[in-house]
Amino acid sequence: MAASFTSIFISVRKVLGTAVTDIVQSSSKNWQSLFRVRRVLPCQDSVRFVQTSCRISVPGTSSGSEQKMPSNFLGEKKLVPESGPPSIEDIKFLYQFFDSSSKVVVLTGAGISTECGIPDYRSPNGAYSSGFKPITHQFVRSGKARRRYWARSYAGWKRFIAAQPGATHNALASLEKAGRINFMITQNVDRLHHRAGSSPLELHGTVYSVICLDCGYSVDRNLFQDELKALNPKWAAAIENLEYDSPGSEKSFGMKQRPDGDIEIDEKFWEEDFYIPTCHKCKGVLKPDVVFFGDNIPKDRAAEAMAAVRGCDALLVVGSSLMTMSAFRLVRAAHEAGAATAIVNVGETRADDFVSLKISARCGEILPRLLYIGCLSIPVI
Repeated sequence: MAASFTSIFISVRKVLGTAVTDIVQSSSKNWQSLFRVRRVLPCQDSVRFVQTSCRISVPGTSSGSEQKMPSNFLGEKKLVPESGPPSIEDIKFLYQFFDSSSKVVVLTGAGISTECGIPDYRSPNGAYSSGFKPITHQFVRSGKARRRYWARSYAGWKRFIAAQPGATHNALASLEKAGRINFMITQNVDRLHHRAGSSPLELHGTVYSVICLDCGYSVDRNLFQDELKALNPKWAAAIENLEYDSPGSEKSFGMKQRPDGDIEIDEKFWEEDFYIPTCHKCKGVLKPDVVFFGDNIPKDRAAEAMAAVRGCDALLVVGSSLMTMSAFRLVRAAHEAGAATAIVNVGETRADDFVSLKISARCGEILPRLLYIGCLSIPVI
């Protein structure tokens, strides 16, 4: 192992300089005391610094430039909480967390999507900070709640699907394809993991699918978007001609662009005059295939997630405050089963008191660095 480290140090120092290689040169003896681990994986004899790229197409979206996010999108929205750069110690400990584990499960949250321009709820710059109230299970019983949801969602859909996977999504996909991540669970509904090449268990569902509450029939969200447009031509025209310089005007149906990327719409414009398609098979009520606040996660999905965390030897949480019980109970179960647990997140989380390792840093600034260190040096997918 020492012999292979020597070649690693030389290669890494040439590419990344002394700052990062100091991490690999640090004694692993001090790290072992931080984690409850079963075995250390052997390093390979050489390190390849290969970077490739691939383009992933998603059904219903265009690969053209019109789907690209503006270069200053994150700067405008200020979605990502303030945080200093990760320290050498942070990177060292996270490296050892992976290197000392053979069956890693990763749980991701909204914090990795804010770096891509999609707002979250609970961070200092999240939607809650501006008074936003998320849709709840009342969607099922209230026609008004359904009109509110679909009107706002229709208005924001084009911008939502323009978001691209970030550095964290790509780094996790690389680690997964290299066999360093055995299973991935996400709380996110945006499918940015899929665009990066992963296929995680979607704990809270996805907005890319619309389902019937009566018969279970499912339709692609992009096709549903077309149906909404056909039923509400004036509404669609207002979206296309949104007057950014005159927010709230009659021409734009009172729409205002919110700092968090949502569309604020005057209630008088959607309360009566917005029409929602019904199920093609049974004329039932359609809803996005997501778990709303107050809903329960489907039993089979919850069971699969629980089995994964109870069977792993390490659980890494990335970009989640774990404030929802559905996520927190997974971390607690892994901890109780004896797995090493770690969190990378800006700000406090619900599990800070018992996890083995907590790193307060932006996910996109620390996860990619693992791809070039020691035994984890792998091609970027």
